[in-house]
Amino acid sequence: MMNKKRIKKRLSSSRIILLGFLGVILCGALFLMLPFSTADGRGASFLDALFVATSATCVTGLVTQDTATYWSMFGKAVILVLIQIGGLGVITIAVSVARFSGRKIGLMQRSTMQEAIAAPQMGGIVRLTGFILKMVVLIEVLGAVLLMPPMIAEFGVWKGIGYAVFHSISAFCNAGFDLMGVKEPYSSLTSYLGHPLINLVIMLLIIVGGIGFLTWDDIRCNRLHLRRYRMQSKVILCVTAFLLVVPAVYFYFCEFGRPVWAGMSTGEKVFASAFQSVTARTAGFNTVDLSKLTESGQMIFIILMLIGGSPGSTAGGMKNTTVAVLFATAIAVFRRRPNAHIFGRRIPNDTAHYAATVLLLYTVLFLAGGIFISYQEGMPVMPALFEAASAIGTVGVTLGITPTLSTASKLVLVLLMFWGRVGGMTIVYAALATKHPYVSEYPQEKITVG
Repeated sequence: MMNKKRIKKRLSSSRIILLGFLGVILCGALFLMLPFSTADGRGASFLDALFVATSATCVTGLVTQDTATYWSMFGKAVILVLIQIGGLGVITIAVSVARFSGRKIGLMQRSTMQEAIAAPQMGGIVRLTGFILKMVVLIEVLGAVLLMPPMIAEFGVWKGIGYAVFHSISAFCNAGFDLMGVKEPYSSLTSYLGHPLINLVIMLLIIVGGIGFLTWDDIRCNRLHLRRYRMQSKVILCVTAFLLVVPAVYFYFCEFGRPVWAGMSTGEKVFASAFQSVTARTAGFNTVDLSKLTESGQMIFIILMLIGGSPGSTAGGMKNTTVAVLFATAIAVFRRRPNAHIFGRRIPNDTAHYAATVLLLYTVLFLAGGIFISYQEGMPVMPALFEAASAIGTVGVTLGITPTLSTASKLVLVLLMFWGRVGGMTIVYAALATKHPYVSEYPQEKITVG
């Protein structure tokens, strides 16, 4: 009897992930409320602490106070730890700690880890965790080393090293938090518009963090033998390349060719176009004032933010594989085929159903959040939709309105950030999970759509 009760009380993987993120956010908020977490020694209000803790853990980058000037060294360290935990994932951190402490990793932990990083199978999950940790350390250290020369030259040795480490972790985890408010509040990386090294390093860190841990594993195992890659890895690499190149071309010719950007050199326009294309889907940094973009440019940003990065990565959003499955399904419908096909592989219908559900959830929540903010703040709908997309896509770029929002609107953004990072379906499964599968079906009847 006791064993049966314990089995019934055992939490599902979805609920473990949900509660894990909630626990980290609340702990982070409590730390940020301490007097010595802020530069003025007064401590942050609960709303500011909760907002920033959520933004950091959900690797978003939206802030209510300038990170560089408002928080103390301790506060910035707390934010950095939350970014690292959020980027790797709470479950990845927990499994890693258990692994290094010598504890046995049971089936429940392996199953939860599989769901957390979107692994196709449970076998080899512990080995994959070790590989992820090694790669994370290697990439973040390499990124910091490359950023150190310009940072040290500008800020001095110790401050430059600290800034390099902070921005390397923030970029790799696709968080978008920066410390450049010492130059101008909320300025992000606008002062480095034409700096080749900083632009290239930050962009590469964002891309590597956003393509997913399983894609890394494919690259490590199969090198340049692309035919041996998992179908998912092929989709991720192709869609990522498309979503990097096409928006960059648009930004260069249609946005930065306008008179308002006449003061930019050709090189600066190239870097600005590439950087905005990279950061739009996931990262939160910006090297230009996004409020100067046309509404068409801002709409493209919104679409890219909603798409996001890859499954099992440090990025958020619907995921590029979701979009790929939806397009493949649409093509199958156009051709009157029963299943979608990608790279010579058949996509199960339940995967297409899952992708359509994710799209619906993100679209409804994004629109509902944006419309609420627009009504609550009495502002035009476009900037409100932009902030909502940035939150639910865990991107973090902003048109500058987040610090001015009311409490209700900030709480809406908190909920959207949490939804975007934990995953809409994870939250739904955690809330609606049933222990008894349905064994009966209703009578079937056709309904006309389209």
